[in-house]
Amino acid sequence: MTAKSLLQHLVQGASGYVELRWHKRTSCTFEVTQGRVLLADRAVIEGVGVRTLIDGAWGVAATSDVSERGVRQAITQAREAAALLLGIRGKRPLVLAQARLSTRDFVGSGFVELASMGLADKLGEMIDLERRLAGASARLQSAEVRYTEYLEEKAIVTSDGANCSLRMAQCELALAAIAQRHGRRATSTSAAGVNGDWSRLFHHPSLESAIEDVASTAVALLDARHPEPGRQSVILAPALVGLLCHEAVGHTVEADLVASGSVAAGKIGQQVASALVTMADTGDDHGSAGAMGSLPFDDEGVETEATVIIRSGMLENYLHSRESAARFGVRPAGNARAWLYSDEPLIRMRNTYIAPGTTCLADMIAGINDGYLLEGAGNGQADTNGEFMFGCDHVWEIKNGRKSALLQGASVSGMAFDVLKSVDAVSSDFRWDLGMGHCGKGQRAKVDAGGPYLRCEMNVGGRA
Repeated sequence: MTAKSLLQHLVQGASGYVELRWHKRTSCTFEVTQGRVLLADRAVIEGVGVRTLIDGAWGVAATSDVSERGVRQAITQAREAAALLLGIRGKRPLVLAQARLSTRDFVGSGFVELASMGLADKLGEMIDLERRLAGASARLQSAEVRYTEYLEEKAIVTSDGANCSLRMAQCELALAAIAQRHGRRATSTSAAGVNGDWSRLFHHPSLESAIEDVASTAVALLDARHPEPGRQSVILAPALVGLLCHEAVGHTVEADLVASGSVAAGKIGQQVASALVTMADTGDDHGSAGAMGSLPFDDEGVETEATVIIRSGMLENYLHSRESAARFGVRPAGNARAWLYSDEPLIRMRNTYIAPGTTCLADMIAGINDGYLLEGAGNGQADTNGEFMFGCDHVWEIKNGRKSALLQGASVSGMAFDVLKSVDAVSSDFRWDLGMGHCGKGQRAKVDAGGPYLRCEMNVGGRA
């Protein structure tokens, strides 16, 4: 009996709402630096997560015993937990919104190919990449390569009609080069993550000519000065556009955070950005193959659809689970996601982006007399009030409408909606460029984000 057929068997005849989610993840991570393998890890997790709903009370349980007996016990535990909560606080009105529940058996691009590759072959390729990167310049002190992949298998069955399964592959690669001269050090990085196999990963725009670009940029940064601090006219590259979309705006429109009082609360129908800005979140890759957050359905079994968050500057929608969608009177679009079988689905983004415009990058640069082109998304933070501070890996100075000197990386900050209101040009380019790493919100999630180049104003931190 397959995992999916077992879940179907156990849900048949169940009273009330029952949600069963089988999940198996096979992952591996390799890290290579200075010719040495620092990490070679492989792990497999498997189990079933259970949710039940009784008179407005949720019961949650999980088990690593995927036998019929083990899952039955977990269902009983979830029912007992719901009954206990019901006894403490009593009944409350709680319904799940009607949704397009999936009945698909989905196999993603590259799953079979990546699963069939040997671990030794994958590790050997990473060792070779590190060797080539380290040898790209005599001025490099060290090079680092980190590779991670996930082979995801799921089956989701609910008592109200979801009956679906998936097999997907996700892989990501990060390169870093450290240059040193006369006691001064500089680091350059490039990274990408895709939904699919190596044919997609190594054709990602961020990894094209990555070895030469990362090495040469690290060396060039040894002589680079810092940007001037202050409020500046800037052009954000797609990675930073994605970071702004995801961290500074996307989290503020997740319905659970809206209910807690985020800056987006009560702003549906209000102008929050320039009329040039349309922003959306989607479960597909928007015509650009391999976006890391792509998935056919979420962990409630809801088919994924695109949600337009901002349309021509006006806030139009929030992101929902079935529970929050019912509360707000809308239809969910597949944003309830869980990292592990033992995690409860939370409202999360998938692929979040700003739609491309009509201006070419060269014209955007020509329109700036004194400003910066910001590239490479670094670490940062954002609050539910929309205030953010991000790092960018390096900066190009723009003088008299021309890109000139390469500068050191900088921090950028501002209020997200104020920055979006200052947008006066949107390029016709488009790139997913935030597939590396994880989004954190109580639990991890694989997401992607990106867009075109944006010209706007924000605070740039340099060195006075």
